[in-house]
Amino acid sequence: MTRTTRTTPTPATSARTSPNERWTPGSIPDQSGRLAVVTGANSGIGYVTARELARRGAHVVLACRNHERAEEAIERLRAEVPHARAEQRLLDLGDLASVRRFAEGWPHDRLDLLVNNAGIAMVPFSRTADGFESQFGVNHLGTFALTGLLMPRLLAAPHPRVVTVSSEGQRFARFDLDNLDAERGYRTLFAYIQSKRANLYFATELQRRADAAGLPLRSMAVAPGLTRTNVLTGGANSTRGRTHAALVRLLLRTAFRPTPEGARTSLYAATVPDLPGGSYVVPDGPLQLRGEPVLRSREHALQDTATAHRLWTLSERLTGVPYPIPAQKSRRQSGHA
Repeated sequence: MTRTTRTTPTPATSARTSPNERWTPGSIPDQSGRLAVVTGANSGIGYVTARELARRGAHVVLACRNHERAEEAIERLRAEVPHARAEQRLLDLGDLASVRRFAEGWPHDRLDLLVNNAGIAMVPFSRTADGFESQFGVNHLGTFALTGLLMPRLLAAPHPRVVTVSSEGQRFARFDLDNLDAERGYRTLFAYIQSKRANLYFATELQRRADAAGLPLRSMAVAPGLTRTNVLTGGANSTRGRTHAALVRLLLRTAFRPTPEGARTSLYAATVPDLPGGSYVVPDGPLQLRGEPVLRSREHALQDTATAHRLWTLSERLTGVPYPIPAQKSRRQSGHA
């Protein structure tokens, strides 16, 4: 494979591993020359992530399901960041044909950063265009397929990075490989946190495979903490009625933190130059619900290589997207340049 020889900025910024420092979007180093995709970037954490990357000079592609909302987000972003280099492209993670169109129509020679942010949360039971339970299908399978189909573009970049948004709730998942697609009944919360555990398995297994193949790819996972977004009120949740909407809005105002706070772990994982591949970035507060971005290594899913491998194999079969990264038995390297 022929690789480009572009220079990526590498300012001296150290990965924060203790709660004694405060990291903010103002800490982001210059991102000029970096090409990024943020899925679900028309609102919430995705929009803030795209805006702050653009503010620091990155060329940002907002990958969104709805054209009108994407255009509104682009206009808002350009109003807030007049010098922004941004574009929007349609992407529906609940439709593998849409995922393939997005990847096949990629107009650039490479991709430096992919932020897998888009997802749905605690929705009524439904199935994707391909027949998968919607939370598993959108949150994990759509993300898995998109990353795999964009892998040649990522590997054409000198220092590619993938950031996948998991959830602090994944710690409470009882991961059932035999019920990922609601074959034996559907429980809304269980399906959600299981899909977010799948995100963490995916991110860490991607890093193990990149390491084994000697690739410079860095794969990170993040948990945003409790954050005010429309994920609990928009989409399929918008049909649950006025009472549900009012209760959720009250909960968001009283217990959840502002959206820019929730985006900090994504931005940290996407931009700290010396952050090692395989990092899991979470808020440092109680139960990972709020606080400063910090690396966390004591998670069962990070060490559960057997389940991650089985999920990977299953995901390749269900999506029909084989990765151009072979699975090899190799001790994981400690870091990357």
